[in-house]
Amino acid sequence: MPRYHCPIPLHIGNELDLPAGAARHVQVLRHQPGDVITLFEGQTGNGFTGGEFQATITHMGRSDVGVRVDSHSPVEREAARAIHLVVGMPANERMDWLVEKATELGVASIQPVMAARSVLKLKGDRADKKIERWQSIAVSACEQCGRNQVPVIHAPLSLADWLRSKQAPAADAARLVLSLREGNQPLRAAAGDAQAVWVLHGPEGGLTAQEEDWALEQGWKPASLGSRVLRAETASVATLSLLALE
Repeated sequence: MPRYHCPIPLHIGNELDLPAGAARHVQVLRHQPGDVITLFEGQTGNGFTGGEFQATITHMGRSDVGVRVDSHSPVEREAARAIHLVVGMPANERMDWLVEKATELGVASIQPVMAARSVLKLKGDRADKKIERWQSIAVSACEQCGRNQVPVIHAPLSLADWLRSKQAPAADAARLVLSLREGNQPLRAAAGDAQAVWVLHGPEGGLTAQEEDWALEQGWKPASLGSRVLRAETASVATLSLLALE
């Protein structure tokens, strides 16, 4: 059954017009009145129920689509624990690919950071447009893979600013930095049984020794994905495959 992100609180019996994005998607796929579709809000709390809803299309206009919400299923397809990525942004389309695949694999949030070796530098309107694009990619990936919770893609920050910010994880979360230095642990062992795991890794060329030192000084632990050097986007996929698909 086709799935559409509908970022407004939904309730059984409601008759409503779909938000513009969902309406366009329904129209592109040439649905007709009487067709049954699946809607999900993309979040929980603050009036949102979570799970997914079955709805019947009641009206197809040129720019509006009306639906009646018929039933609700509390099903969720989230990872058993929350995995948050702090990513030295790869350049070109690699970040788009990373967001899509990380969403499919169950990431809870993605924090893009600009490190010393980052090729991609973002600020102002350009950063706003990229965030909007990446969030849209995450929504589309949720529609495809069956997730009902859309991960948050945060605004890019410099790595130094992020490590100092209030967004940084609480001390009781596992905080791991991917590193090839001696004394690192295999990623899964380093994460242990923590229910919230934050993993930091660099862009093309990796983090500098100084950047790793900054993280370690703030309580992050060095962790390894093995002896091979992975591309930034591959490191994210490998991390989630090890920790989110358990």
